[in-house]
Amino acid sequence: MNRSPWAAAFLFLLGSTLALNAFEQPPEAERLRALGLLNYEPAALQRLLTPDSDFAPTRSPGAHDWLTLHEEPGQTFDDFFASKPNQPDAKHRIIYLQPIGEFPSKTSPRLSDLRAYAAAFFQLPVKVLPAVIPAADEFEPRQNPRSGDRQILTRRVLKFLQTRLPPDAFCILGVTMTDLYPDPSWNYVFGEASLRERVGIYSFARHDPAFWADPRPSDNEELILRRGCKVLAHETAHMFGLPHCIYYDCLVNGGNHLVEFDATPQHLCPVCLRKLHQSVGFDPVKRYEELSRFYRRHDWREDADWVAHQLSKVSPAKAPKK
Repeated sequence: MNRSPWAAAFLFLLGSTLALNAFEQPPEAERLRALGLLNYEPAALQRLLTPDSDFAPTRSPGAHDWLTLHEEPGQTFDDFFASKPNQPDAKHRIIYLQPIGEFPSKTSPRLSDLRAYAAAFFQLPVKVLPAVIPAADEFEPRQNPRSGDRQILTRRVLKFLQTRLPPDAFCILGVTMTDLYPDPSWNYVFGEASLRERVGIYSFARHDPAFWADPRPSDNEELILRRGCKVLAHETAHMFGLPHCIYYDCLVNGGNHLVEFDATPQHLCPVCLRKLHQSVGFDPVKRYEELSRFYRRHDWREDADWVAHQLSKVSPAKAPKK
């Protein structure tokens, strides 16, 4: 199937025959080449981009993991720079979240938290638009042939979002609790995006353990929020021209199933952080400080401690107190 007009993002495909890929972990020299020379970066950013033991090389994929089933060439920082990806500017710098359908409490990520996280992660203004409640027959709905759940067609939603792109938008991201499918031959996807048109649609329906008939943990609301924040950051990073990362364990690693996705870290690796900084031009210390406050507010202790350690590389006084 030719999907060239659309950049498919974080696809999770079941029931198809895919060729196995003999992925080999890039050696240290290749990872350093991907990062590029840091001589002209600000001193603080150089310290935060140092590929030390805080950044583990990409894990060897399992039989059903993304890199076993998909060949990813990787992209160096220099190649990213040469690609001239979409970048925010003075007139187009707001990330818009467009809720589609209802977001029931306790089983949905809170939109206010998604907005706050995206604002801290990308260091850009983020606004939540009023929810769109689609008609029963809108976006070519179907019943999933395996689960029986209601789904809507991603390409129809993407075309709809193109008509709602505000003039000051860097991008508009549809978010929904309705399951998605990109084509009748596919089982489902978590999300899909058109980088050229600066629109994307992402579903959180499968983030709730109850979707899979699993028991909900006591911290279910935070689990759903964590997954929602991670997929939102992952997919929005694609809008800035970041492809899947193959160099380190990174938030932008490809994911072929929820277990693999949960195992990816909440942070960007040095290569991807440098790419995002190139596009946005944020203060990297301020960014980590804001992420730290978000993590501690939600008691994401491991992530908060990791960020505190990064800040200590710049200055011990910068590390947030525990």
